[in-house]
Amino acid sequence: MLEREKTLEKVIDAIDEAATQGAKLVAFGEALVPGYPFWVERTNGAVFESSLQKAWHSRYQAQAICIEDGDLNPICEAARTHQLAVYLGVMERPQSRGGHSLYASLVYIDSVGQIASVHRKLMPTYEERLVWSPGDGNGLVTHRLEEFTVGGLNCWENWMPLVRSALYAQGENLHVAVWPGNRRNTVDLTRHIARESRSYVMSVSGLMRPGDLPTSLAEQGLDMPLDTTAADGGSCIAGPDGEWVIAPVTDDECVRVADISLDQVRRERQNFDPSGHYSRPDVTRLVVDRSRQQIAHFEGE
Repeated sequence: MLEREKTLEKVIDAIDEAATQGAKLVAFGEALVPGYPFWVERTNGAVFESSLQKAWHSRYQAQAICIEDGDLNPICEAARTHQLAVYLGVMERPQSRGGHSLYASLVYIDSVGQIASVHRKLMPTYEERLVWSPGDGNGLVTHRLEEFTVGGLNCWENWMPLVRSALYAQGENLHVAVWPGNRRNTVDLTRHIARESRSYVMSVSGLMRPGDLPTSLAEQGLDMPLDTTAADGGSCIAGPDGEWVIAPVTDDECVRVADISLDQVRRERQNFDPSGHYSRPDVTRLVVDRSRQQIAHFEGE
């Protein structure tokens, strides 16, 4: 937690392991690099002008991902080497927004090692708003991955019907939902989205147990009470019929791989297709603004 380089090393190890099992897509939880801000809830994070909160935030900024600086180049290289795609949850510190504010971003790296999209979470949830900035619609895109069309959302964005619909409308049939962790988040909604969209849904979660905190935090005076598990996992995959392909996995740091077939999607779309024959665009339509928000536009350069 809050050690960017060591976390990236773990991500690459997992990609390597998944590749040996023939995976074509590997996904990781929300804000995994360099970690979810579990301390906010546990250290009275709303105290104004708190020196402790400022210290936590400084460490968070320092360990966040700056894509422009090439921080994700090792992950791009791993994707290119193994010819697989990656969805990775990161804390992004974009230079185009001043280089200090943080965004919960879901980055898609394609199988040739190119960053194809960066989706910044539209609305941080509850205490996340103390440390994260709201994103925009620029990353609400899908990607072709062999015969599938894949898209993804961060955490509680997956509860947002219109945001889900924006991906459905682009032909999504493999949905990736990333979470900081906990089975309670994934056990119901994963199957609901699968049944609603008639798509495969992969929910990917992290873990945070008392023994997972690095000693470097305490050495910097960043103590966080954690006597019980803060995130128990809950990663899973549901099929387009809403049934489990992989049931939620808890309390186990592991790589799980499943084979999926587009034939199953076609079968379930026979009687319901939310953006196709079972939609009424003459009655209801969705408008999506995919422009990247910036504070300044410079002309004449």
